[in-house]
Amino acid sequence: MSEPASISSGIAARYATALFELAKETGALKALEADADALTAVLSTSADFGTLISSPVFSRDDQARSMAAIVAKMGLSDLTAKTLQLMAAKRRLFVLPHVLISLTARIAEEKGEVTAEVTSATELSAEQANTLASTLKARVGKDVKLKTTVDESLIGGLVVKLGSTMIDTSIKAKLAALQNAMKEVG
Repeated sequence: MSEPASISSGIAARYATALFELAKETGALKALEADADALTAVLSTSADFGTLISSPVFSRDDQARSMAAIVAKMGLSDLTAKTLQLMAAKRRLFVLPHVLISLTARIAEEKGEVTAEVTSATELSAEQANTLASTLKARVGKDVKLKTTVDESLIGGLVVKLGSTMIDTSIKAKLAALQNAMKEVG
């Protein structure tokens, strides 16, 4: 890991630990989880939000004002709002994506659940998602939270990443394996 990346990870870990511990002490873990999910969704859908937190062009005051407006609009908890304001004042908003990843992992560990990243060719129905979650729960012995994405290039099937394990049942992978086998023969 490069030095700037390790510094960012360290900063993010400290913010995540402090935020998690404060939420745990005050019984606000559910609110913190909802805030982390909401902020993660905004980060993945809004390029402007990503630019706001990472661009050095914005002053501390600009970032603080913008974060105050975003927090108010999103209805985030007081603890999350104060943390974001502190991060803006200290010019640390650029580590927010890492903070959210760390927070999500800590909350999942506290709840005794794991997250499975599922990529499918089409949107999973609620029934399919529930069946997959229960099948994975039986395999790992913990509650499984699904993080789903759609990738039409898979043609069909699923790619499931659970910890260090990856299960690829996509047609794209099967076609690639068949192509490799045909190359070996010819």
